Amino acid sequence: MTLVVRDEVDIVDAQIEYHLNAGVDFVLATDHDSRDGTTDILEKYARDGYLRLFRERGEMRESEWRTRMARLAAVEHGADWVINTDGDEFWMPRRGTLKQALVAVPNDVGIVWALTRHFVPRPEDGGFFAERMTARLSLDAPLNDPTSPYRPHAKAAHRADPRIVVLFGSHDVVSDLKRMHGWHPADVLHFPFRAREQYERKGVRRARGDKPLGQYVKAFEASERGRVEDAYGSLVVDGAIMARGLVEGSLVVDTRLRDALRELHGGEGNVLAAVPGTVEEDVRAVAEETALYEANLVRARRSIDVLNARLGVLEEHAGARVPARRIRHESERRVEGRM
Repeated sequence: MTLVVRDEVDIVDAQIEYHLNAGVDFVLATDHDSRDGTTDILEKYARDGYLRLFRERGEMRESEWRTRMARLAAVEHGADWVINTDGDEFWMPRRGTLKQALVAVPNDVGIVWALTRHFVPRPEDGGFFAERMTARLSLDAPLNDPTSPYRPHAKAAHRADPRIVVLFGSHDVVSDLKRMHGWHPADVLHFPFRAREQYERKGVRRARGDKPLGQYVKAFEASERGRVEDAYGSLVVDGAIMARGLVEGSLVVDTRLRDALRELHGGEGNVLAAVPGTVEEDVRAVAEETALYEANLVRARRSIDVLNARLGVLEEHAGARVPARRIRHESERRVEGRM
């Protein structure tokens, strides 16, 4: 497993512990200048021989760091498969164990995706996040609001490849490996915001340069205006919202992570039991996969619109519009090796 993390002391120990007991054999972690005790946790796992630690400061270069670790997993650590994670993500197999899910992938396939399932913050009670946050969104239509932390997406897992390039966010990779779309052997249980203070700290840091996505810019602007309580409060699911969401089907109770961590802490700390799948969960997953497909179409259209706008600017600077027929003709000649 590769891990890029910064200031996630409330969750990173559970994240690493879970994965080491769920089938991950070794962790390569990059600590990006943590100041809250995260580094101490990573160093402990490194001393125990379960983790290789890299330290980085300055500008966020996630794709570069992730790619370095994924390649080292292939050439120095004997990996078969690599999963790429953040500190607030937990790879949970749909059925069986994580290793069983990846072993089931046909030999000629090298890239699969896990569907991200977003958990919502609940009122703070001083308790452990996994005990408190057992509700997640289950939407059959995509959220396309760029400021929402709950937009549908998936995370890539890949066979070990010394030439792999892991892209920003680990949502995709560049590789000659064959891809398998439409089947998600695991879920990524995602806990992005867990407490008011963590929401503000994460949003401010990332909006200033780590990862300036809309959701973090929104948190930063709320901090600047002294409105963090309102901004974070709009995400918190209290009892009344929970009851309404369960009836409507937009929220579901999902205790898989809570139960897995209870099993680890209450038992002897050995490998987690296989996850039993259910028909109900399969149906929900299909609905959410459909929402992901629709969201990807919207993203593709936005990308095309941006490219068209840039092309228009270039054409204006060039002083004349290049006929599409000419562009197509010259492309065909290049492919045929005539230019």
